[in-house]
Amino acid sequence: MTEDTKKDNGKKQIEIPDTLPVLAARDIVVFPYMILPLFVGRDVSIKAIDHSLNTGKMILLLTQKDPNVEAPSLDDFYSVGTVSMIMRVLKLPDGRVKVLVQGLSKARVVKFSQQDPFFIAEIEKIEEESLIVMTTEHEALTRNVKELVNKTVSLGKTMLPDALVVIKNIDDPGRLADLIASNAGLKPDQAQEILEMSDPIDRLKRTSEILSREVEVLTIQQKIQMDTMGEIDKTQREYFLREQLKAIQRELGDADDRAEEIKEFKKKIEEAKMPEKVMKESEKQVRRLEKMHPDSAEAGTIRTYLDWLTELPWSKSTEDQLDIKVAENILNEDHYNLEKIKERILEYFSVRRLKEKMKGPILCFIGPPGVGKTSLGRSIARCLGKEFVRMSLGGVRDEAEIRGHRRTYIGSLPGRIIQGIKQAGSNNPVFMLDEIDKIGMDFRGDPSFALLEVLDPEQNNSFMDHYLAVPFDLSNVMFITTGNLTDTIPGPLRDRMEVIYLSGYTEEEKAEIAQKYLVPKQLEEHGITSKILKITATAIRQIISHYTREAGVRNLEREIANLCRKVAKQVVEEKAKRFRITKNTVHKYLGVPKYLPEEEMKKDGIGVATGLAWTEAGGDVIYTEATTMKGKGNLTITGQLGDVMKESAQAALSYVRAKSKALEISEDIFSKVDLHIHVPAGAIPKDGPSAGITMAAAIASAFMGKGVRRDVAMTGEITLRGRVLPIGGIKEKTLAAKRMGIKTVIVPSRNKKDLSDLPKYVKDDMNFVLAETMDDVLKAALCRSKNGPKTKKSTKNSEQ
Repeated sequence: MTEDTKKDNGKKQIEIPDTLPVLAARDIVVFPYMILPLFVGRDVSIKAIDHSLNTGKMILLLTQKDPNVEAPSLDDFYSVGTVSMIMRVLKLPDGRVKVLVQGLSKARVVKFSQQDPFFIAEIEKIEEESLIVMTTEHEALTRNVKELVNKTVSLGKTMLPDALVVIKNIDDPGRLADLIASNAGLKPDQAQEILEMSDPIDRLKRTSEILSREVEVLTIQQKIQMDTMGEIDKTQREYFLREQLKAIQRELGDADDRAEEIKEFKKKIEEAKMPEKVMKESEKQVRRLEKMHPDSAEAGTIRTYLDWLTELPWSKSTEDQLDIKVAENILNEDHYNLEKIKERILEYFSVRRLKEKMKGPILCFIGPPGVGKTSLGRSIARCLGKEFVRMSLGGVRDEAEIRGHRRTYIGSLPGRIIQGIKQAGSNNPVFMLDEIDKIGMDFRGDPSFALLEVLDPEQNNSFMDHYLAVPFDLSNVMFITTGNLTDTIPGPLRDRMEVIYLSGYTEEEKAEIAQKYLVPKQLEEHGITSKILKITATAIRQIISHYTREAGVRNLEREIANLCRKVAKQVVEEKAKRFRITKNTVHKYLGVPKYLPEEEMKKDGIGVATGLAWTEAGGDVIYTEATTMKGKGNLTITGQLGDVMKESAQAALSYVRAKSKALEISEDIFSKVDLHIHVPAGAIPKDGPSAGITMAAAIASAFMGKGVRRDVAMTGEITLRGRVLPIGGIKEKTLAAKRMGIKTVIVPSRNKKDLSDLPKYVKDDMNFVLAETMDDVLKAALCRSKNGPKTKKSTKNSEQ
């Protein structure tokens, strides 16, 4: 396409008739002075060309609005087109016609005079507006458009060299706009817009806008291409360098890394002795890896997966050591007392010795902190000669922590169960799931229900981890769980476990544990020998009673460690070479005692009763106060009590009012005074069903004016009829009373069976009153008069 350089200088202009046949053009707009070939195939267009050849060779080229329309109607044409001269016609073998045309002038369709067998239109010629004066602005616009053309070409736009030469030498704005529009590859609607403009400056401005937009697009396109080519060049360069490196290695005699890697995986799969299903999956993944590019992301994922499959102990197991005497010695060496728990563990060893293949029990140790739950698991592993794995479940909220993530996720890994098995290096370790009562849940799932499969002997022989996607046999694993409470463990999960309760230690037990285990351990950890530091038994008891108050021995160990640090400092400062800590010198190292006997315990008080409560840290002593004042019979309850304790207070008051005559209390007094019940330590929430008889005793004492014996503690729930109902935690509560120096404890008669769990020396040192009704409680707890306690002795139960 180029401009016709043979201008009509001085020659007679060609006369254009008013009626011309129409040739429909698709995807192209023809401009005046433009020469181009057209390929015509439609019958209607071929007939229009034949008619034109017979009547002056002129034809009107109109562009279709929609190029996809095969049989256009009158509305499918633009109204402005170009009158063109047919210069040459060539018929092709496929029936089409190749026509060479030259644009002469713009023309507008007035109307179509014929539609069949081809279109004939009446036209009016559009005269080109002449530019009177070429101003500086016009010249600047012309130069700018020429520069934009050059820039588009430099950015990769294709344009014929002949057209570029003509564009460079032409100065007429209208002709320049038409020439650029016809050669710049514009969209048909853009080219048509320029064709329909009669003002040459407007056409040139519009051409400038289109070219500017094209320059922006080409600049961005070039930048994208350069970035892409840069990445491609980098990848290709790395590939060539790696290939060269491999060629060098082959020349030097080094093995092919990739082949060596595949060979290594196959060897590991064979050595792992996997189950058949797992082996098939492993071999499948090796074949996939062999076909992949070694540097692809998926190849790295498969390598990690194969590493996990080949490193898991599918067939590796440790042989159990089932010598009962050795196991018993180890348990006694590691733990003091805990006879029932040791007996249950030895029973398990005995059954394993008689039957090698057995579905192991899931033991669940429940007890307060610091009583040795986790260390029991270590001792069991030591007895059996097995590996020990511990996993803390506290705060775990994601199911994937147990079952693992699917391999579709980036950075996915197996769950912590499979990770623990790999860490152990055998398929039959002792696996401890610590803090099972503190599992959480959120939108990612409930881990406690994922544990159902793990802790079910009927199901865990084919545990399916999401990452591995192949079954792993957990039936040989001995699972042990620990927790402080059973209330927060879901029922289905609790049902799969054998719960063994560990109570708190007595003062005597703590003293023995300190002497046998804690003191030697801390001396060793602080680099102190027994010759340098000697802690007497009375000093240890002083630490237990005045510096700790707990069910376990963690704080006791901390205080002993604190004492060792003080001594170590003085040894380094050479203040002394030997130290002997006694009851009277403990405070020099540990400071003033943290816990002192309560003031209420030194004398009998009216309206003050000593109750016993169960906490996560073991048992505790709790005081209940009741006082009366002038009023209208209102009841006030303070001390941040829960609903259960508030209801117990209401029931206790109702019982006292109902029994007022038997208790020698005036019936009118209840409407004349207000009653206030308070449980000290008001900042600590309290609730539970075992404070009923304590509140009833305090209320009865307040109304009767008789004191409650200071050496009596009590626990139990009360009914409106005065019956004393059984409660739990007898051992923990009894130990709490013993720690406080209380010798007499009132318990429900139906809890007599629980007294057998108490150590013999505790039962021998304590006096238990078995109460069936509230009358039994008041007889044992209230003083005979304001000035002294009752003389009638409490009945010791036969279990002492």
